[in-house]
Amino acid sequence: MKEKKMSNLSEDIINRYLTGQCSEEELIEVNAWMKESEENALRLFRMEEIYHLGKFGRYTDGQRILRAEKQLYKKLDEEQGKRNKILRIHRWMKYAAVIAIIFAISGGIGYWSHNGSDQQMMVAVAGEGIVKEVILPDGTKVWLNNSATLKYPREFSENERNVHLEGEAYFEVTKNRHKPFTVQSDAMCVRVLGTTFNFKCDKRCRIAEATLIEGEIEVKGNKEEGQIILTPGQRAELNKSNGRLTVKQVDAKLDAVWHNNLIPFQKADIFAITRTLERFYDVKIILSPDIQPDKTYSGVLKRKSNIESVLKSLQNSIPINYKIVGNNIFISPK
Repeated sequence: MKEKKMSNLSEDIINRYLTGQCSEEELIEVNAWMKESEENALRLFRMEEIYHLGKFGRYTDGQRILRAEKQLYKKLDEEQGKRNKILRIHRWMKYAAVIAIIFAISGGIGYWSHNGSDQQMMVAVAGEGIVKEVILPDGTKVWLNNSATLKYPREFSENERNVHLEGEAYFEVTKNRHKPFTVQSDAMCVRVLGTTFNFKCDKRCRIAEATLIEGEIEVKGNKEEGQIILTPGQRAELNKSNGRLTVKQVDAKLDAVWHNNLIPFQKADIFAITRTLERFYDVKIILSPDIQPDKTYSGVLKRKSNIESVLKSLQNSIPINYKIVGNNIFISPK
């Protein structure tokens, strides 16, 4: 049965993977195939090692393949000694160890790929339900949200800093006015010199969004839908269906709460706070008619697993009582 699974990945897809020419769908297929069994992961490991050591391909001569295989199996023997020390770990951890070996040989996060100019590329992927922090070659910090993928060069060129995003990410871009930073996606791109913003462009979603928190960014559609300069507190939305690019005034920091789980408030009254809590906890909050908006809150609330913990924290600053009934929360003055 395992042998059948191993043969399901076509030679063409493997060749495109090794040469960095996989489509997003093919990359997902490769990752899924690799996770099916340890044998699959090891097989890909061998092919990737042979490719980089001996330029694996149908036109490679036998002697080069032989030399690459000798170096490969020497490395495999060394890694086998290391793996013998962790035989008692859970099966998923075995897969993680094998994947880590592949990534280590490939240079770190993700895998090496090559574009037309032989530029070495990296791929960082956030696991499902995981926020992953990545530091780029220029010191830029990126937080990848659930299942997002970021492609970036191992070293940026002298004139520009280009990355490609699929999914949602929060960027703190290192300033360099001589070298613009550009985030490209399948629908639109964002160009900056140094700033903080949230960018979301998922192929499964109809709307692509860029929200500016600090600095200034230029947003434009890939199909000439328009070009907009954002100021802090604005969100650009591109409708992929009709090509309409619009700007909205928003509480920008709320769009990026996912990256650190801190909900910020600045002189917010109970009405503004409850609207925000409804957004993040998918609940309905009913305020008593006699509640007054004279008390405000400034600071951050830690986003917790349940809303009751947040309400208890809020009671330290605003005198309220609350009652939770199913998905509804009733708030009254204390």
